Amino acid sequence: MKRIACFVVAVACVISAMAEDGSRLWLRYDKVEKAVVTGPECIAAEELRNFYPGERVNLVVDATMAADAYRIEGTTITARDERGLMYGAYALLRGETGYSAPQWSLRILNHWDNLDGSIERGYAGNSIFWEGRNDTLIKEYARANASIGINGTVLNNVNASPKMLSASYLQQVKEIADILRPYGIRVYLSVNFASPMALGGLATADPLDKKVAKWWRAKAKEIYKLIPDFGGFLVKANSEGQPGPGDYHRTHAEGANMLADAVKPYGGIIMWRSFVYGANHKGEDRVKQAVSEFVNDDGKFRDNVILQSKNGPLDFQPREPYAPIFDNMKRTPQMAELQITQEYLGQSRHLVYLAPMWQEFFGFVKPDRLVGIAGVANIGLDKNWCGHHFSQANWYAFGRLAWNPNMTSEEIAKEWLKATFGQWTMGNGQWGMYNEQLTMGNGQPENATNHCPLSIVHSSLLSLMLRSREACVDYMMPLGLHHIFKFDHHYGPEPDAFKADYPLEWCPVYYHQADSAGIGFNRSHSGTNATSQYAEPYRSLYDDLRTCPEQYLLWFHHVPWTYRMSNGRTLWENLQAHYDHGVAEVEDFIRIWQDAKPYIDEQRWQETNDRLLHQLDNAREWRHTCLTYFRTFAEPS
Repeated sequence: MKRIACFVVAVACVISAMAEDGSRLWLRYDKVEKAVVTGPECIAAEELRNFYPGERVNLVVDATMAADAYRIEGTTITARDERGLMYGAYALLRGETGYSAPQWSLRILNHWDNLDGSIERGYAGNSIFWEGRNDTLIKEYARANASIGINGTVLNNVNASPKMLSASYLQQVKEIADILRPYGIRVYLSVNFASPMALGGLATADPLDKKVAKWWRAKAKEIYKLIPDFGGFLVKANSEGQPGPGDYHRTHAEGANMLADAVKPYGGIIMWRSFVYGANHKGEDRVKQAVSEFVNDDGKFRDNVILQSKNGPLDFQPREPYAPIFDNMKRTPQMAELQITQEYLGQSRHLVYLAPMWQEFFGFVKPDRLVGIAGVANIGLDKNWCGHHFSQANWYAFGRLAWNPNMTSEEIAKEWLKATFGQWTMGNGQWGMYNEQLTMGNGQPENATNHCPLSIVHSSLLSLMLRSREACVDYMMPLGLHHIFKFDHHYGPEPDAFKADYPLEWCPVYYHQADSAGIGFNRSHSGTNATSQYAEPYRSLYDDLRTCPEQYLLWFHHVPWTYRMSNGRTLWENLQAHYDHGVAEVEDFIRIWQDAKPYIDEQRWQETNDRLLHQLDNAREWRHTCLTYFRTFAEPS
């Protein structure tokens, strides 16, 4: 025991002297320049020569392999082309063997970056693309994406400026595309539907106007001349004030198809977002509006149009049921849109690992029903890229799930922890790794006395990550509560918020419906009948108060405060218990992180610790504000 204690002290002393800013993400390899690599001269060869600790790697091209797939046998990587070899090289560096192929050909980041350098819902500094562009940084961005299989990026905000399609900006897009291309990443652009009016001097943007269609064909030709492998357009139309075909009494299919025809000759696609609500749906439950808006267009879109829908029917809440549009659009290709940036989950101030939320979604919407996946990026100019060191895990998890949605949250978290916090320096200057044989899933290490102390730390950090999303739900909006955030910035609680000059669907009181009789939004057949949009068995399951899963209870039902739940306690008692549990979880996360201090470099430990303490303050604020407000209904004086 004395030798172990001395070792721990030695490790602590060395690590505390080191400082890391997190800029290397999960690619914290040190150059060894040891391996002899045979085969094509490509990114894979460069990475392996620099970082693979073995003696030799063989790169083999096999044209019969599936696109992007790779096979690793010993130290031989086989793939269809250089891109597949690159994915195989990063897999080998992770320690993988065997055959692997991606679930989807479209694995895309959506950047909500504005041309002035700001980022809508960005919590990690300004844009890496549009403020004092640093091409070396963009290359590192490309490398990070390639290492986890991401192969596309939308460079600008869905609330797009028409200037994006001007000649000066397209030249910049070309230059960015040239940097990303060697890493297998295609560029896409969000476009403003009224661009022909803003840039082309036309009097209309009516998609059935021949001059409008001609303008878009010419613009597509201009883009593809600059960027032959340009991916296509992402479109937010007739949503939250953005222009669209509805301005001319045209359908979404008519608008999307006009754009699809413009990019079709070049192999481009149109990703048309279904996040549309408001204008044409006055009085309709907001969570029903996407289906109402699009269902009549099912089967009417061109074959290069993909409907892109958020995972839930409202707006990236900490927990939502899956969006029923995935049940209703049966003849239209669809892709899911996940939010990596934590707009409603503490932004980059809270430690919330999102893989469990995305796995929950895939439990309802099977991956083979989709043709691709998009993630709203959480990347900015902060040194650590993501604002919070643990928010890097969400970028990483999106890429890994985009490649293989059957990976578990635990498997991904283990990978990320190993790559991000998995090495330590011993007193002799040699590098070591934690013992991977340790079972870490439940936070209780097996035979802990037989393992390196860092293994025990990793066990606790894994437990923290896997519990963090549920903790966030508990201290913010448990049991199906939703959208009770403060206006506009969506940070902090405001359950009493109501503004007469705002649409009801923006007001928290509209969503929780608390009154003396109970709490929750009645979306059953006796309410807004949102349950009718779901396929069976979920339609009946959600519609019945007795069978509705308790995690969605207040999403679908207005429930009496005295309603007895499965544990025998009342709804009000359970609501209080969830808020208490959420706060207690964050308190335990801080304890875990404090215990990890000897094994984490000083800078990342301190910055994460500061954010955890802030998270605890926020969790307590959520509990106090929400329970104080709801108590006025549940326990009237």
